[in-house]
Amino acid sequence: MEKKTEKDLVCGLLDFIEKSACSYLAVENAQTELQAAGYIRLKETEAWRLEAGGKYYVNRNGSSLLAFYLPEKEIKGFHVIASHSDSPCFKIKELPEVGVGEPYVRLNVEKYGGMIMSTWLDRPLSVAGRVVLNREKRETGSYLERYESRNIRIDRDLLVIPNVAVHMNRDMNKGVEYNAQTDMLPLYGGVGEKESFLHLIAEEARAKKEEIAGYDLFLYNRERGGFFGVQNEFIYAPRLDDLACVYTSLQAMLQAAPEEYGNMLAVFDNEEVGSMTRQGAASTFLRDTMERICESLSLSKSDCCRMTADSFFLSADNAHAVHPNHPEKADPTNRPCLNGGIVIKYHGGQKYTTDAFSAAVMKEICKKAQIPFQTYANRSDIPGGSTLGNISSAQVPFCAADIGIPQLAMHSACETAGSRDVEYMYKAMHYFYSYFS
Repeated sequence: MEKKTEKDLVCGLLDFIEKSACSYLAVENAQTELQAAGYIRLKETEAWRLEAGGKYYVNRNGSSLLAFYLPEKEIKGFHVIASHSDSPCFKIKELPEVGVGEPYVRLNVEKYGGMIMSTWLDRPLSVAGRVVLNREKRETGSYLERYESRNIRIDRDLLVIPNVAVHMNRDMNKGVEYNAQTDMLPLYGGVGEKESFLHLIAEEARAKKEEIAGYDLFLYNRERGGFFGVQNEFIYAPRLDDLACVYTSLQAMLQAAPEEYGNMLAVFDNEEVGSMTRQGAASTFLRDTMERICESLSLSKSDCCRMTADSFFLSADNAHAVHPNHPEKADPTNRPCLNGGIVIKYHGGQKYTTDAFSAAVMKEICKKAQIPFQTYANRSDIPGGSTLGNISSAQVPFCAADIGIPQLAMHSACETAGSRDVEYMYKAMHYFYSYFS
């Protein structure tokens, strides 16, 4: 196993985040690393012929990914780690330009997920996502054959959402309620030609404007993450939720070789908007893949049920750390801190899927991996969000626990975490993939 230091892991994470400006690019970058490690791409539209000891991956919609490594021996079950590729941001609408012919041209955007809108103001922004091209204009065959999808990331400062000067709103520091349609449209250019944005996107996709048949494009924060703190013990970056867990689970998967249990990496899209899509955790993607693995290995339905019952699932999505300025927002006793270890998350209404049994297993993994752990629960009078564990378990009934890296300012355009917790998470995940039985 290649030994990874805390600095190696954090610098690798910051590089991964910078390249992964949206869910499509996060999956593309993960696939690049999997391919370099010998993983073979499968397609949902083709027959699968899997072999013991084989390493494979399949994506759905270009924004969700399942990778798995089969053991040489008869498979007993799977060790699965799931995270999500998307983050709250602004999505660009069709007919994107607003104010053509006026002094300024803005882009028409809408909210994607529950972001802290004020944090997107006065920052350098740009555009990333996928562009679908109608290259050959064929009228027969599958739609998959008629269109080509290309991921783009405009690698320059392109946009800013400007604030209103305090001179024009003297109550600015008393709190502002932002309207997504009027306050949050980014400044794109001066008096410009209509459809210049599509020309820009076509150029980035190395295509002609008339070839663009559709797009899923998002704003992203251009600021690169880095270290801070008196001992550089903290990190800041966009999209730590949840690319920190995508990256650490990917690195753990690449460094582990299964013996009796197969390893699986799951990266789902659309967690921030409820997961109710064909590529989300509520879809059949995981179940379909598990069934096809069993079929290709000539396992019966009974064998597949046995294997599922002997599997374990880690839902990896970041957790709220106690806030230095607002500790009253945290639960009195279950209040994790930065660099205090990975977090095991609990919820009485099962928004987090951890129960007594799965918590016991996760605590044992942490002890064997020699890393600290903490626990999190919401204040009883503050509702929290949900994540992947309970949603995925409704599709495939794994025993499951919810874990995460503690962080501050979740859903901000720039989030904060502890540098040591990245290494703790990697070590826990590596032990889970390598030695847990």
